[in-house]
Amino acid sequence: MKLYGVLVISHGSRDEGWVQLVEDAVNAVQVPDAMPIYASYLELVEGKLIQDGIYSLEAQGVTDIIVVPLFVSSGSTHIDEISYALGVIAEPVLETDMELLDIRARIHFTSPIDDHPDIAAILYGKIAELSESPQEEILLLVGHGSKEDGFHQKWRQGLTQLAERVRTLGGFAEADIAMLLPDQLAEKMAWWAREKPTYKVIVAPLFLSEGYFTHKVIPSRLEGLTYKYHGRALLPSPQISKWMEGQIASVFPYDEQGMK
Repeated sequence: MKLYGVLVISHGSRDEGWVQLVEDAVNAVQVPDAMPIYASYLELVEGKLIQDGIYSLEAQGVTDIIVVPLFVSSGSTHIDEISYALGVIAEPVLETDMELLDIRARIHFTSPIDDHPDIAAILYGKIAELSESPQEEILLLVGHGSKEDGFHQKWRQGLTQLAERVRTLGGFAEADIAMLLPDQLAEKMAWWAREKPTYKVIVAPLFLSEGYFTHKVIPSRLEGLTYKYHGRALLPSPQISKWMEGQIASVFPYDEQGMK
C-alpha cells in the first residue's frame, strides 16, 4: 500500500524571520487527509535539514515522497545537487559536497517555480503600487542568476518568460531581466537610459524572501541611478501555498474533498 508524504525543500537562512515565512507558507498548504507535509532546508536550519524531513516522513509510514523544490529557478545549482543527493539523477553536473541521502521511500521530484503564472501574479501584485503610467514604464526583473554554463541559460529562460508574463499583467511598455551573477544590473539600466530616456524603470526582485540580496545587494548595485523599487519578495503570499498545492497535485491528483 502506498502512503504519500510531501517534502518541501528550500535553501534555509540564519534569519529566523526568513524561515518562519517558509514555515507559514508550508503550514497553509491544503493537502489530502492524512498526507504529512514537512518543511526542510538545504542548510543553516539545525534539526530541519533534508535528511531530517526524510526520516520524519518515513517514520510516519510514508512510502512515496513528493519533493517540492521551493526555489525560484531550475537554473539554481542547488537543484542539481539536491537532485543528486535524492537519487533523482545519477551524477551531478557540478561538483558538490552533498552525499547521497538515506532514503527508503520512492522520490517524486517536482519542478521549481520558473515562470509559473501564479508567481507572475504575485510579482505584479507586489509592484503594482509603484506603477503610475505603465505605457511609459519598463519592468526590470532581477534574479540571483548563475555564471555556470547551462545553469545561466535556464535562469535566463525562466526570467525572460516570467518577465513577459508580468509585463502583460501590468501593461508595461517593456520587460527586461538582469542577474546578480553575473552582475548585469548597471549595464541594463544604462541601456534603457539610452534607448528610452523618458521611461521609468520599475525593478522587481525575484527572491523567495526579503533579506541580504533584496535589502543590500540590489540597492548597492543601483546606487546613483533613477528607478522605482521597494524590495518586496515573493513571501508572504497565499499564492505560494497554492503553487505548492499544484506541484503536489501533479503527482497525487486530488479534489477539494481530499479524495484521489
